[in-house]
Amino acid sequence: MTWQKRFFDLFFASLLVLVLGPILLALLIWLLVKQGRPLFYVAERMKGVDQPFDLWKLRTMTVVDRDDGVSGGNKTARITPMGNWLRRRRLDEFPQLYNILKGDLSFVGPRPPLRKYVSRHPELYAQVLQSRPGVTGLASIAYHRHETALLQRCNSAEETDQIYSRHCVPGKARLDLIYQRHQNLCYDFDLVFQTIGNIFRRGG
Repeated sequence: MTWQKRFFDLFFASLLVLVLGPILLALLIWLLVKQGRPLFYVAERMKGVDQPFDLWKLRTMTVVDRDDGVSGGNKTARITPMGNWLRRRRLDEFPQLYNILKGDLSFVGPRPPLRKYVSRHPELYAQVLQSRPGVTGLASIAYHRHETALLQRCNSAEETDQIYSRHCVPGKARLDLIYQRHQNLCYDFDLVFQTIGNIFRRGG
C-alpha cells in the first residue's frame, strides 16, 4: 500500500468516525433495544496468505453455537428484520472503520476472504492479497448481484461452500486483479462513489 492510499484511508476514516459517531451510537442503542446482545459480529478474515485479523460488523443474524462459511440461502432465515435493514444500506459495516484505522483494511480493495478459501486457493490469493483488502471494491460492485443470485439458491452449507469456491472465488479474483493493475486514488474515489450510489438505490 502506498503512503498516499494509507493517508486517504486514515484521513477519511477519522473524518467519518467524527461525523458518523453519533449515528453509530444511536444504531447501537436501537439494536440493543430491538434485538439485544451481542451487538457486534467479529469473525476471522485474511489480509495476507498467512495474516489473519478480526473483522468487525454489526450483528445482523441470530446467534448460533457455530457459524462458519459464507452466507447463502441456507442462512437467510437467520437474518433478523433489523439485520436485513442494515444490510441493504451496508450500515452493518460501520465498525470496519476501526479495521481501517488499525490498518487491516483499506476503503477500497478485494473483500477479505475466509481462511479456508485462502488455504484452498493459495496461489490465487497470493496475487489478490497483494492489495490491502477493502470495505468495497470493483468485485464488490460488479459481482454482487451475480454472487447473491448464485448463493441464494443454495440450501445447505456444503452446497454454498462448493458454489462459492468453484464460481465466486475465481470470478471475484479476476475483477480484483483488474483493480490491482489499475489502482490509483482517482479510481478509488470512483469506486467509493459507485458504492454510495448503489447503497441509495438498494436502500430505496
